Amino acid sequence: MKTKTNNAKDILLKKGLKPTYQRITIYDFLDKNRIHPTVDKIYSMIHQHIPTISRTTIYNTLDLFLEKRLVMGLTIGGAEKHYDVNVASHHHFYCLKCRQVFDIKINCPFYNDKHPLIDGNLVQETHGYFRGTCKTCAQ
Repeated sequence: MKTKTNNAKDILLKKGLKPTYQRITIYDFLDKNRIHPTVDKIYSMIHQHIPTISRTTIYNTLDLFLEKRLVMGLTIGGAEKHYDVNVASHHHFYCLKCRQVFDIKINCPFYNDKHPLIDGNLVQETHGYFRGTCKTCAQ
């Protein structure tokens, strides 16, 4: 049985990246914690396990992951970027109260796996952002 770490290593190798301990740890964190974390959240969690890791390493790793399409970056709740390991086209909801980002499932008339043409433009990705109050905060 493959562990998450072996899976992360394989994913990094397939994208042509050297599977360093830091890269594997960051990818594993994102894969196991699909909470759309910011760099600060990633740093605070990973720093507990790798005290020598720097924010610069995390920023550089995430920039590399973005370039290789291993993650998507979301700027939905202000200036801070959130990171999502799910790179398939999907929509997000940002809660203005708790500042959490959630994946949401909606029927999007523009999304089509066959990459439709819209006004002559070939759509390769679809992203939708919604902002408001999440169901937990609304109670």
